[in-house]
Order: sequence, then C-alpha cells, then structure tokens
Amino acid sequence: MSASGSPAPSGSPSGSPAESVAVGSPVVFPAGFLWGAATSAYQIEGAAREGGRTPSIWDTFSHTPGRTAGGEHGDVAVDHYHRYREDVALMADLGLNAYRFSVSWPRVQPTGRGPAVQVGLDFYRRLVDGLLARGIKPAVTLYHWDLPQELEDAGGWPERETAYRFAEYARLVGEALGDRVEQWITLNEPWCSAFLGYGSGVHAPGRTDPVAALRAAHHLNLAHGLAASALRSVLPGHDTVAVSLNSSVVRPLSGDAADLAAVRRIDDLANGVFHGPMLHGAYPGTLLEATSALTDWSFVRDGDLAAIHQPLDALGLNYYTPALVSGPVAGAPGSGARADGHGASAHSPWPGADDVVFHQTPGERTEMGWTIDPGGLHELIMRYAREAPGLPLYITENGAAYEDAPGPDGRVHDPERIAYLHGHLSAVRRALTDGADVRGYYLWSLLDNFEWAYGYGKRFGAVYVDYATLERTPKSSAHWYGQAARTGVLPGVGAV
Repeated sequence: MSASGSPAPSGSPSGSPAESVAVGSPVVFPAGFLWGAATSAYQIEGAAREGGRTPSIWDTFSHTPGRTAGGEHGDVAVDHYHRYREDVALMADLGLNAYRFSVSWPRVQPTGRGPAVQVGLDFYRRLVDGLLARGIKPAVTLYHWDLPQELEDAGGWPERETAYRFAEYARLVGEALGDRVEQWITLNEPWCSAFLGYGSGVHAPGRTDPVAALRAAHHLNLAHGLAASALRSVLPGHDTVAVSLNSSVVRPLSGDAADLAAVRRIDDLANGVFHGPMLHGAYPGTLLEATSALTDWSFVRDGDLAAIHQPLDALGLNYYTPALVSGPVAGAPGSGARADGHGASAHSPWPGADDVVFHQTPGERTEMGWTIDPGGLHELIMRYAREAPGLPLYITENGAAYEDAPGPDGRVHDPERIAYLHGHLSAVRRALTDGADVRGYYLWSLLDNFEWAYGYGKRFGAVYVDYATLERTPKSSAHWYGQAARTGVLPGVGAV
C-alpha cells in the first residue's frame, strides 16, 4: 500500500462564511439542475415486519434499552411504506424533480443471502413507477445503514464476507430496477457505519472496538467497489454509479504546528480513509502511520485497492457543519464530552486520534447543536472539484433540524430553515460560478422522521409529520424550496 496523492486539507483558524449575494441580485441556477429531497428506508418506511422483512441492525439497536432517546424505534416511523403515494404527490405538488431514497436490504434480501423477496422489490418498483409518472427522477441508495441482523451476527462489516454479500444484493436490486432508475449510490456515509457503529458505538450495531472500526471502513470500501462492478454488469450503459460521503471540513483552532497536525489526523480518518482508495487507489500513508499502533492493516489483501478504485460517474457530498480541532490540551474534557457533533460516548470514533480535541465552532446553531456555516459547503465542493477534476458532484444531503410546530393558523412556519437553505444554496451557486460541476441538490429531509439515536425529537423535514396521526403538512420552507425548484431562482428569505 502506498500513500494517496490527495492534497493536504486546507482551512483557516475560524473559516469564513459564504460570500453574500449582492443585494437585489437574483441567485439563478443553470437549466437541468436537479432539485431533490432525500430520505432513508429505516427512518421513514415502517412496516418493519411486513412482506418478509427481517430485523436490521437498527431494529435490534433501537429495541435495546438505553440506545435511543426514549427507547424510540422505526417500527412504524412515518409509515411511508403504506403512504408512499401521498408522499410522491407531495413532492410533485412542491415541484421537486428528483428524489433520493434508500432500499431496505432486509426487505429485499432478509438474511443478506440468497434470492430476493419479490414482494420487497415490488414496493420499490411501485415507488419508482409513481415517481416517474410524476416527472421525478429517482436516485437509489443501496445502503443507508440497515445491515441485515443475520450478517451482523456473522461478524458484520469488520468481516470481508459482508462486502461480497453486499455486491450480491446490489446486483439483485440493479436487475430489478435498472430499467427505470438511472442514478445509483452504493453507500451513504460509510464513515458513520464504520466509526459510529463499531468505534464509539452510538450507532448500530453499537460496538466499541477501534480495530473493528478500521476493518469495517476497509470492507465498506471494498463493498462499494464490488457493488459498483456488480451494478455495471447489469445496468444499461447510460446509468450512473456514485457514492455519498459525509466528508468533513476540518479546520485548525490556530496555526500552531500541533493544531495543523491534528487537522491532518482527523482529515485522514474523516475523509482520506474513503476517498483515498475510492478516488486514488490507495490509503493515505499518514493514516497508516497514525494507526500503526492499532493495526498493521493486514486485512487489506492483494487486489483490494484495485477492486475499490472503480471509476465513478459522480460523487455525492453530504454536509452539515465544519469541525474545529486542536492538538492535545492539558485538562481537556474526555471523549464523552467532545464537541465533534457525533453523540456522547466514552469511546472515540477516531482510532489513533482520540487525543485530538474538538471545539465548538462559533456562530448560530441548529437544534442538533451544529454550527451553521454555508462557507464550509463551498469549501468542501471546491476541495472535491480539485480532488477529482471532471467528476460531477451532487449535494446528496444538506439540511437542518429545528423545533417546528404548527402555529395557530395550522401552518408550520420555519423561517430559520429558509435562511439556512438560502445560505447553503447560495454557497452551491457560488461554487458553480467558481468552476465546480455541481449537478443537483438533495434537501435532507423530505419528511420529519426517526433521527437514529435521537429518536423523533429532531425534525429535519421540509414536511411536518404529526407523529400521532401521521398527517403531513408542508412547512413554509417546503413551499420556499418548491418555488426555487420550479423557477431555478432562489426566493428571498422572506418570500414565503
């Protein structure tokens, strides 16, 4: 294994906000830009025991006492499985032209092995047909964290066999939907699957082993490469294969050498561990060195890096907030209190870098406690425009959680989310002006939903869901975003 050719991360001690658009100057997007929303299967579908579906790791995790807020789970979620027609109609009424959703692996292949369950595939066939009939382009994510529990019982992502099982599953879904779906995403945020699932344990399956986390990261990379090859063996030639990474914008607290070194270590673990092999065919040498006390990386076998380094047709970027780090500080709080935005745990999701200190970035925050920084999105886009020149980019997740509730008029007014969207979409437009090839934006999320370990307490949706009745009410931000989607021009923040 050799070091990748990826550039060192860049950043300033405090970062900078997105440049504002001149007063009175409309923010106009190019024709053909995709205006979408995104969801994931476990967060919205419900129907946890219907049609042959078996438990995923998130079913098991959420039903384990103490793992999720209030013991909440996705058994019903927002019942999209039975209400998908209503949800497709909502998207069409808003004017969206794209929808990114994930396929539930245990709904399609309950044990993670063997033939597909046709009733499971039929649900997605109906969903895709409904989208196409409304002029909405489907984008399918194959894995959004719902590993069949049977595969976890056999070792999960730390075992390479899981990567081969994933490729088999990808082929099954590609054969079923490839005649009507053109956009494919292999994995969503493999960093969370590996390091929150097997490192800090705040996500399913809740394991806390730093070596298992690194093994999982490699086998997720391998799963991506094998699945990309499997998809291309069954898809029409015009289909696109991508991956969605929650790449981090990592900034130093100061210009001190120790803080710059901390940025390098976190950047390798947040970004280079995935884009190194995927884009460049190698892990960063600095990552291998920093984790050498934990593992010799002998789980990387001959041929793995070539299998991972498949040509991509596009790259998805998920962005919410930047990270601010420094070198070790005497008396700094322990890992359970670190301000990395990834939940509290006595175990670190940063193998070999658990002494790096995360600091709260300055500025306004969302209900998640995440600082609002549209400049970070511009920075991220431009980094990957340099990292992978010529590769089309999509913002496959971006959004904010707020304490939304219906007002006396029955409407849900969320001006904070409108301001958030205006700022981040303006940053996307500025990146286009600066030469980045950004083809679309997927708002996270279409619907309020089960927000993983936070349960139902964090509302990211453009559409409000009354969890008692499951009634859907588009928020003012949904109408604002719909106007942008229909016209290709951002309305003013007070326009809706």
